Amino acid sequence: MELKDYYRSFGIDDDIYEYGKKIEDKLNERFREIEGISEINQMKVITAFKENKVSVDCFNTATGYGYDDHGRDILEKVYSDIFHTEDALVRPFIACGTHALNIALSGNLRPGDEILAPAGGPYDTLEEVIGIRPSKGSLAEYHITYSQVDLLEDYSFDYDKIKKSINNKTKLVMIQRSKGYASRPSFTIARIEELIKFIKNIKNDLIVMVDNCYGEFVELKEPSDVGADLVVGSLIKNPGGGISPLGGYICGKKKYVENAAYRLFAPGLGKEVGASLEVLRPFYQGLFLAPSVAASALKGAIFAAHCFEGMGYECIPKAGDYRTDIIQAITLKSEVCLKAFCKGIQGSSPVDGFVTPEPWDMPGYDSKVIMAAGAFIQGSSIELSADGPLREPYNVYFQGGLTYPHAKLGILKAMQEIKATMNNTL
Repeated sequence: MELKDYYRSFGIDDDIYEYGKKIEDKLNERFREIEGISEINQMKVITAFKENKVSVDCFNTATGYGYDDHGRDILEKVYSDIFHTEDALVRPFIACGTHALNIALSGNLRPGDEILAPAGGPYDTLEEVIGIRPSKGSLAEYHITYSQVDLLEDYSFDYDKIKKSINNKTKLVMIQRSKGYASRPSFTIARIEELIKFIKNIKNDLIVMVDNCYGEFVELKEPSDVGADLVVGSLIKNPGGGISPLGGYICGKKKYVENAAYRLFAPGLGKEVGASLEVLRPFYQGLFLAPSVAASALKGAIFAAHCFEGMGYECIPKAGDYRTDIIQAITLKSEVCLKAFCKGIQGSSPVDGFVTPEPWDMPGYDSKVIMAAGAFIQGSSIELSADGPLREPYNVYFQGGLTYPHAKLGILKAMQEIKATMNNTL
């Protein structure tokens, strides 16, 4: 079959196919820029592997207590080198990004301390961790308080309020790089650097923690290169390269990483325990693939923005904007369009491509959420996926794509489903 015939087999009309082709033809230069960044990041990863003498022995498994787990310890040195930090904690016992953030927070905060969020509220699932929404075991139950400074109307930082909010109790500043479910631009490394410098000039001993989820390997620098004391993320997002079956990472200053390790395991044990079991090979291999996989996802996000802006939808970031993460938010303005978009993504997936996603009350969220993800790894949002809360303005958050052709197919299929639902023509 010809290429167009394959797209027809997915129910994609010729007019949508041709529309996508015209968009794609205009993106060659943009895609080359992304590939250039990916190549530099790939060299960074390979250099860290070589300097830490990664060998076949590093893939051997450990059991029981996990003492002297050679492959695990080398992997953490590799992460430290890539992120330019003193230490790293990279473990399969970290279930997700929210879990990693909770470990970093609870390991480094004590009763009477205060968290400051200087750039608006956190992602939904952290609200219960902090205690913004009451939950068993929240930081609020341990008398750790929370302060928030919202962004200004133009999404700039409210430096006056941030300065006034820093007090003797303030111990940790939490910055979320990606937008989450908010309708704001994600923060570039340059903006994060600007904010960190401002905060450190006021109180130099504050711990600055950056939620780095979805941002790894998109730019040439990471938050730890511009002053962050801790950077935290999930291995079923960018750094896992679509290969890691689970896990998370915490990179940063040695004392803060150690504190997190004591929280993850037990006081007095910390990083010395925790057998790697059978995950070291995919952890290494996923990290090796991560720069190119992140580039594929980024191309898909840019393609999506150009396609949907051309159809009259608002996109965050806009099609021509500079990118700092792989997430593309599209304001669909209706529940039916949100469901149709997710149906299109699910229908182009290699796994469970025959099912239709439905909204449900997901743990950690305050409204129903619809998620489309026919992924090889459950919940892996570096794989082609889309999700969104069923609330105004009905934004869908599209991300992932282990290969660019798969991301392209998902977008065209989502457009087709919206067209069928709304009886639109391009």
